[in-house]
Amino acid sequence: MRITVRVVASQAEAEQLGFVGSPGVLIDGQDPFAEPHHRPAMACRLYIEDTGVSGVPPIRRLRQALKEAADTTAR
Repeated sequence: MRITVRVVASQAEAEQLGFVGSPGVLIDGQDPFAEPHHRPAMACRLYIEDTGVSGVPPIRRLRQALKEAADTTAR
């Protein structure tokens, strides 16, 4: 699995990538935490967890998304 860090520097770039805020994670070009009502934006992103709101993706859900992507790629 290859990991790339990318800086999104403009609203136009955010719209092109479908970037809805930082920190953002894409796995194979898809956002595993995407919510339909969020629009591309240069903004801080909040993640809703069972324990409340966080400024980072929930580690349990991130691990699951990475595992699912790895399982799909291995097939």
